[in-house]
Amino acid sequence: MSAISFDQVVKRYGEFNALSGVSFDVAEGDFFALLGPNGAGKTTLISILGGLARASSGRISVMGHDVADDYRAARRAVGIVPQELVFDPFFSVRETLVFQSGYFGLKKNDDWIDEILENLGLTAKANANMRALSGGMKRRVMVAQALVHRPPVIVLDEPTAGVDVELRQTLWDFVQRLNDQGHTIVLTTHYLEEAEALCNRIAMLKQGRLLALEDKRTLLDRGRSRTLKLRLDGALPASLTPLQLRSNDGAIELKLADCGALDTILATLKAESVGIRDIEVAKPDLEDIFVEMMNTPAS
Repeated sequence: MSAISFDQVVKRYGEFNALSGVSFDVAEGDFFALLGPNGAGKTTLISILGGLARASSGRISVMGHDVADDYRAARRAVGIVPQELVFDPFFSVRETLVFQSGYFGLKKNDDWIDEILENLGLTAKANANMRALSGGMKRRVMVAQALVHRPPVIVLDEPTAGVDVELRQTLWDFVQRLNDQGHTIVLTTHYLEEAEALCNRIAMLKQGRLLALEDKRTLLDRGRSRTLKLRLDGALPASLTPLQLRSNDGAIELKLADCGALDTILATLKAESVGIRDIEVAKPDLEDIFVEMMNTPAS
């Protein structure tokens, strides 16, 4: 059984299609990245998943429960951290989490609340009023709220936007442990280095359509050619100039179609008596792949 299943999800706002037949599954235990530029439809998809919006057509299920027809079970199965900072200004941090527990009928949840507070660095602020917290601390409380009922599926919508390095490290350490324990994690982020470091499968959306759905390694391997960065004692031979991508700060970058082309380049440099002071072969990272795919015209 998939942890989350999106089946031909369409969302229209008048004549505008925010989502155009999006279909994919997130397997149980995945650490899954949902990527796309602003306006791609990521938050719309998550809003439908969480019951804040209704799909115009199609269906979404969480742990086998349809989010519209079996919404109570579906909402128990998922914890969502939204982008926006939403909080009750009259409660302390602990009261907020106790109140959130009550939504799910959890009367004796203190031990788990204490564990969440400790793992998110909130113990010292447990009795502080929510209005007195910094933006980063409020963000931590929102993460805690999403986890308070121990959902098998956790959705993080830009959880580290505008927060400090300490929170990012604390949050990712905790979320990684939850994933190791079997929780399914879905992450949307504009920090693509986070997605590359943490996630095992990746989906990319553009203008409400699914562009890619692959495991991370396959997606990285299908990217643009490797780049060869050289610092030379002498000019680049004319026969190699068609491969030149750019020159910056004394370093020349050449397009490297495959590793076999490296032998040809080095042999050419040797034949032309051009010395090499430094050499580096750079593989494309997720940001390179993302930019390339987003800039590719739709077929």
